[in-house]
Amino acid sequence: MTQRGTYAKGVAKREEILASALEIIAANGFSGASLQEIAQAVGLSKAGVLHYFESKEELFVEVLRRRDTLDRAETAAGSDLEVRELESLDLETLDRAGITLRTLVAPIRHNVEVPGLIQLYARLAAEATDPDHAAHDYFIARYAGSTAGVAHLVSLLRDAGRLRADLDPEAVADMLLALADGLQTRWLMDPQIDMPARIEAFISLLEPNGPD
Repeated sequence: MTQRGTYAKGVAKREEILASALEIIAANGFSGASLQEIAQAVGLSKAGVLHYFESKEELFVEVLRRRDTLDRAETAAGSDLEVRELESLDLETLDRAGITLRTLVAPIRHNVEVPGLIQLYARLAAEATDPDHAAHDYFIARYAGSTAGVAHLVSLLRDAGRLRADLDPEAVADMLLALADGLQTRWLMDPQIDMPARIEAFISLLEPNGPD
C-alpha cells in the first residue's frame, strides 16, 4: 500500500511539473523558462525536478507531448468525437463529428495564443535533427504519426469527392505539415503573418471548386 501510495504521489508530482512547465513556457517562452523557475513553481529544487526527468531536454520533450494531447482535444472540441488518432477514423465518424481538413486549423489558431510553445517546438525540432538529442525519437514518431493521420483523412475526403481526385494523400500530408512548421518559424520572426489564413488558403487549393 505504501509503495502504491508513493508511486501515485510521484505520478501526481510529475504531472504537476509538466503542467507548470507548460504554463511557464507558454507565458515566458522557451528562452525565459529556466529549470529554476519551473522548480520553484512546484516547490522543488532543480535536482528535485530532475528526479522525475532525466534532463531539462527530456522535460521539454514531455511538455511537447502534453501540448500534442491538448491540440488533439482542441481538434475534437465542439463535437462528439473522442480524442483519437486520425488514422482510426472512417468517413461516417468524420461526418458525425463535423471533421474536415479545415478542422486541423484549430490547433494552429490556439498556438498563436501561446508563442512560447511555438518557440519551444521550433527550437527542439531543429535540435532533434541530431540523432543523439533527447527529442529525436519524439519528432520521428510525431512526423510519422501525423503524416499517416493526415494522409488517411485526405484519402477519405478525396474518395468522397470533397477534395480533388488527383491528390496524392501522403504528398499532401507532407506539404501541409511542412507548411505548418515553416509558418510557425516565420511567425516567430514576424507575428503579423496570419498562420491560420495561410493554412486555409492552401487547403482551398485542394478542394474541387478551389482557386484555379
